[in-house]
Amino acid sequence: SGLDVFLDRTPFYAESGGQVGDTGRIEGPSGVLEVLDTTFAVPGLRRHLCRVASGIVSAGQLVHATIDTRRRAAIRRHHTGTHILHWALREVLGEHVKQAGSLVDDQRLRFDFNHYAALSADEIARIEELANHETLVNTSVNAYETSKEEALAKGAIAFFGDKYGDTVRVLEAGPSVELCGGTHVSATGDIGIIKIVSEGSIGANLRRVEAVAGSRSLDLLQQQDATLGTIADLVGTDDVVDGVNRKIAELKSALDEIKALKARAAQGRAAEFAAAASDGVVVQRVDGLAPDELRDLALAVRAVAGVHRVVLGGLTPTGGVSLVAAVSSGQGSAGDLIRDAAKAVGGGGGGKGDVATAGGKNPAGLDEALRIAAEVARS
Repeated sequence: SGLDVFLDRTPFYAESGGQVGDTGRIEGPSGVLEVLDTTFAVPGLRRHLCRVASGIVSAGQLVHATIDTRRRAAIRRHHTGTHILHWALREVLGEHVKQAGSLVDDQRLRFDFNHYAALSADEIARIEELANHETLVNTSVNAYETSKEEALAKGAIAFFGDKYGDTVRVLEAGPSVELCGGTHVSATGDIGIIKIVSEGSIGANLRRVEAVAGSRSLDLLQQQDATLGTIADLVGTDDVVDGVNRKIAELKSALDEIKALKARAAQGRAAEFAAAASDGVVVQRVDGLAPDELRDLALAVRAVAGVHRVVLGGLTPTGGVSLVAAVSSGQGSAGDLIRDAAKAVGGGGGGKGDVATAGGKNPAGLDEALRIAAEVARS
């Protein structure tokens, strides 16, 4: 089970302001604790959520607390990146953009903000361009304390949901000036590449962007390169756009050919079924067709001279049951032909007019359904 550990002083950052808490190790003379998270038990008192890695660690022991510096560095990149991204969003979309929530960890950054429309591809590209220009400029990131009034007078932006005292910490990162108590890089160049990976709505006039920075951006780019390489191999050319378009054209041509073949096959089957009609009624089982294909076949049968009522039923490629009824003008409602039959396959459907469809999930009842439909059609 987890342990709550409290130290008289600690280098661990506790979760606050959207930034996750630090992880790491606490080593004592007789044991080691793994720190899984750090939070505030009460304001000012940090709780280290731990598990015993080895030995025993007791209250009163002198211990050595070490944060996971690699993870902290990634968090810092994402946190300062959030500030730069916030600034870029306001530059591109307008000053109405205000933070409505955030999450910063070692894997990504998430930023919620007020805005009335989805971001276009051009807007996202412009936001990324501005943000990455600031990382390339590599200006110093400075943090200092001042009065809340003086900070706001200088244009500092307060984060959503944070509570501030009379003295506040200001974080200046390039053109971004915000109130923030989190951990940050020492220069904007340390952020690395900022890449937006998603954007969407989370409520009325609320948008959310997720982005990555630093080594996570490199991971993303390498994954995308690998994906493009796989696509290039599949389409047989390094020009993947041309290759994909060519494959799409080939697929469309093949699908058109298949459609034409199916149409000819349907005409042949339609003639076969029509030849077996009894008093203008055709009731047949046809397995292996999708519902729309079964419907097309029913219409083809009905189009044959002398056929007035058609009911087709079969198992679909996905394992379901499909029923279709089609009637000629003046032959009643197609829905009436299969309404009761659909119950035999554990489904429902029907309709009014000259064509009706139904589906079910009980293949064992298909033959009974067709028997019921035949009785109705011939009555």
